[in-house]
Amino acid sequence: MVREIATIGLGANLGDPVDQIERAIEAIDSLPLCRVRAVSGLYANPPIGPQDQPDYVNAVAELETALAPEALLRALKGLERAAGRSYTRHWGERMLDLDILAFGDRQLDTSELTVPHPEIVRRHFVLAPWLEIRPDARLPDGTALAGFLEAVADHPLRFLRAMRWERHGDEGRATAPGHSRPNRAKGARTTPTRRSP
Repeated sequence: MVREIATIGLGANLGDPVDQIERAIEAIDSLPLCRVRAVSGLYANPPIGPQDQPDYVNAVAELETALAPEALLRALKGLERAAGRSYTRHWGERMLDLDILAFGDRQLDTSELTVPHPEIVRRHFVLAPWLEIRPDARLPDGTALAGFLEAVADHPLRFLRAMRWERHGDEGRATAPGHSRPNRAKGARTTPTRRSP
């Protein structure tokens, strides 16, 4: 069974965003044919849409999956619905938002899904957490993501803390900085590069 690495962006700004994202990581890890390999820390940033809404909390996860891209997308949308996501307005409030940022080296542009995600290089809240767990991350054409970080450096972004999540099964628990996380992907960091003030 062929497995590929998918990179997932997570965001929330309603309810308890930190709890929503950490629960989402556990839920993603429990999806059939999926296994979370690395998670970034949690970052806060102002919304990119209407400003009369709470700040977002964002993170990035690296996932090993045997699902096809469209099947993974449908599974993630199911998790959004289960978390209580409702569509209000464009770039509006979200209980949970899950985006496929990349899927291996694939380039897809269908009615359902575009990968790599077209906004990756313009979003500080995507680039910083992604580079935290995968400093050598590249787009399918070989372009290094680190090269885009300076261009978005003036976009407000605040590191909150390391992610806490629990893998179900025999893999143990990933907790705070300084604790090792199981099955660390080669070349990936699963602890934060910065600490909250």
